[in-house]
This record gives sequence, C-alpha cells and structure tokens, in this order.
Amino acid sequence: MASSNKPQKTSLFDIVKSVAASAFGVQSAKNRERDFQQQSIIPYIVVGVIFVLLFIIGLIFLVSYIVPN
Repeated sequence: MASSNKPQKTSLFDIVKSVAASAFGVQSAKNRERDFQQQSIIPYIVVGVIFVLLFIIGLIFLVSYIVPN
C-alpha cells in the first residue's frame, strides 16, 4: 500500500514523546521523519521549552534536597 504525501496530524502526546526521546538521544528515524513532515514547528518548540524548564526545575529541587543548607 502506497503512503500518501499528506502529513499525519500528531497528537500532543506524540509531540511530548518525540521531544523527550530527542532530548535523551533515542529518537527513532521513523518518528523523526514524521516530525519533520509536520506543517508547523511551533508545538515542538513550545513543548521543548516547557520540557527544558521542568528539567532544570527538577534538577534544582534534586540538588537542594541532596545538599543541605
């Protein structure tokens, strides 16, 4: 069956999974190709910025918990 050139609509969960997988360097080629076929990059940027902010906040809390004042 031939695949159409029309990009599939990705869900928010798919975008979050793609951003998390790419942040840790384990993104599959199939998912990377699907991501690059999307019309807009904005959802990936927004989720990426939120992911990085949550990661930094988590590290700050972890370090403040481990290192006593």
